[in-house]
Amino acid sequence: MSSHLRSAAPSRIPQAAEPGRRRALTVAAALAGAASWLLAGCDPQRIRELEARAQRQGQTQLFIETPYRNAALWQALVQTLQANTRLAIASGLTLDHARTASHLVRQWKQQPEAPDNRTPAVFSIGR
Repeated sequence: MSSHLRSAAPSRIPQAAEPGRRRALTVAAALAGAASWLLAGCDPQRIRELEARAQRQGQTQLFIETPYRNAALWQALVQTLQANTRLAIASGLTLDHARTASHLVRQWKQQPEAPDNRTPAVFSIGR
């Protein structure tokens, strides 16, 4: 992930964007400065595999989940990823209350901020 996302977190993102999942993914990838990214299904069994791909290829991995599973996915990512892996959460990107946060996993463990279970979120992992 680039310094764009690191410097933007946490922040409020003004949006005049059309609603839609595709737009949210595009915005999340742009915030991450991701020249290369992959929208991946995040089965908890694949987290380490996708983290290895992100580290090895420099390819940001993006995940979306049904909002009511946001906290469970966040918990699985924080428990499974290596301490020096960057984890970003961008929620409500097409809404007035859009928010982003990006930290190393070790920092997330010190200040847990699980996303709510009502707002759509995009999770990103990378270097």
